Amino acid sequence: MLKEYGFLRVGAIVNKLELLNVEKNVETIKELVDKSIELGIEIVTFPELSICGYTAQDQLLNEDLYNNVIKGLKELKNYSITKDIIFIVGAPIRVENALYNCAVVFKSGKILGITPKTFVPNYSEFYESRWFCSATKLHTDKINLLGEEVTISNMLLYKCTNFPLTFSIDLCEDLWMANSPSNFTTVKGANLVFNLSASNETVGKVNYRRNLVKVQSAKTLSAYVYASSGIYESSSDILFSGHSIIAEPSGDTIENERFSLKSNIIFQDVDIFRINNDRIKTRTYEELSFNFDYKVSTFDLSIRHNTLTKKYSKKPFLSHDKNALEEILNIQTYALARRLLQLNKPKAVIGISGGSDSTLAFLVCIRAFKALDMDLKNVIAITMPGFGTSDRTYTNSKNLIVESGATFREISIKDAALLHFENIGHDKNKFDITYENTQARERTQILFDIANQEGGIVIGTGDLSELALGWATYNGDHMSNYGVNSSIPKTLVTTLIGHIRDAEEGIIKDTLTDILETPISPELLPIDENGNIQNTEKSVGPYILHDFFLYHFLRYNASLKKIYYLACLTFDEYKNEEIKACLTIFVKRFFTQQFKRNCVPDGIKVGSIAVSPRGDLRLASDVSYKMYLKELEDL
Repeated sequence: MLKEYGFLRVGAIVNKLELLNVEKNVETIKELVDKSIELGIEIVTFPELSICGYTAQDQLLNEDLYNNVIKGLKELKNYSITKDIIFIVGAPIRVENALYNCAVVFKSGKILGITPKTFVPNYSEFYESRWFCSATKLHTDKINLLGEEVTISNMLLYKCTNFPLTFSIDLCEDLWMANSPSNFTTVKGANLVFNLSASNETVGKVNYRRNLVKVQSAKTLSAYVYASSGIYESSSDILFSGHSIIAEPSGDTIENERFSLKSNIIFQDVDIFRINNDRIKTRTYEELSFNFDYKVSTFDLSIRHNTLTKKYSKKPFLSHDKNALEEILNIQTYALARRLLQLNKPKAVIGISGGSDSTLAFLVCIRAFKALDMDLKNVIAITMPGFGTSDRTYTNSKNLIVESGATFREISIKDAALLHFENIGHDKNKFDITYENTQARERTQILFDIANQEGGIVIGTGDLSELALGWATYNGDHMSNYGVNSSIPKTLVTTLIGHIRDAEEGIIKDTLTDILETPISPELLPIDENGNIQNTEKSVGPYILHDFFLYHFLRYNASLKKIYYLACLTFDEYKNEEIKACLTIFVKRFFTQQFKRNCVPDGIKVGSIAVSPRGDLRLASDVSYKMYLKELEDL
């Protein structure tokens, strides 16, 4: 099942080493590979020179040691015959009277290939060139090893024939160089890179190393699996901590605990489909001019694990980092400030409902006016009570506006709406879409007319989630002069308000708290007999689900089947049939409401997803979405 969704379980091992004791190390490697198989790992790597020890020093040139290494490799090759896993071991390999620091790749009784180290460090505490040659010195790409012809190259791609996977290998210093081999192998198709390393510890080096791995993963759009030698290497002059890292370009990263006296394994379910989709969208990483002689070793792969250990956030847009939240608010604030400057500092006209969206937009307006040192009275905030307005939302609107120092105006839309009903011959007691949209368009008309009167612009309040679902009245709240929430999803709106609220006090803090506790509602239908206001989520489903769908659908173009699978794993508070029903609503509304998104006003992009037709989303208004509904029916 997980192969169908593109997941591959990869691992990094730090083996408990006995320096120079190849026989013991081989037994430990076999035990750890067996453990990896039990954990469902499909490909796993050990550290650099893990078969004998990185700190073997001059003994690396010893004939007895090398014979034992070859014997150990033969033992691992025979051992791998019945093992359904690919494992990578570090070993010294002789080629034409020179020694190379290599990664040896085993699968099912064969050596898939050998990748030698390109950059051999010879500075500070490192003096590898005393023993090893760089891969650039190789004059052949084939060697006979253990009775078979094996490809050896630092530009070797390991390509799977039955799964969209290609991996390559770096060795330690290769990662630290500007022209790392994986810079080139990833351009040629490698979406997964393993690094066999022996990186010693000095103060502060761990953070540098961690950042190198994460940046290399991000810039090459590949998953990067890093395994470094542990503390059983010699500590005569330097200490190795056994640092393992698995990083994905999405930012998902796991690490082990360093300084362990035991062998340890970490593994991650890497989303290969997600990586490949990013590559399809992001072509610039391939715009590199070079000419290397690439070699390819092919293999097939069986995805054995059937449970996903990776955890997905219920709110993928959400950040709990206060600095990140402040950054989002700054982007919104200064985008609006730039527009105000362009228009010679006009007044801002905004409708305030007492809901979260208009609250956030209003708070951004206040911040923008403060940043430009403009009079807050030029923020004209208008509350427009209608047939569904509650005392709670009205009071919160007024308190927020007045206490913030903006200009408060109240204009009821009831009489105008009733007159319009009469003009078009609509029964005022018929609570249908005409009843609702009449009010939304009347409010928008008021905002634009007052903007004309005051020499101002209308600030849009609609958020990303509403744009995705088309939950806006065409030419009503759908329209404005500039939208500050256009790429802020519903689940993030409330977090941003909470972030601002926490820095406030008194009436504003209390008001923002109550706004956050108010159900999401357009308040276009009368309050029911129990005093309850209209509830949006009862009509379209929970926004927490819709935002989850939206993120995976637009950010990674995941299939609906995969999105459904991930949602069922992630949300235990909803039954599977509830998730399926909500996903069906999402699909129908997303495609049928594109006509609204194709003519949205300017609005700022904040995160990785936006739906502006001028930026991120190109989609015709009249596409068929039957294939998506069919996929949902078949779930």
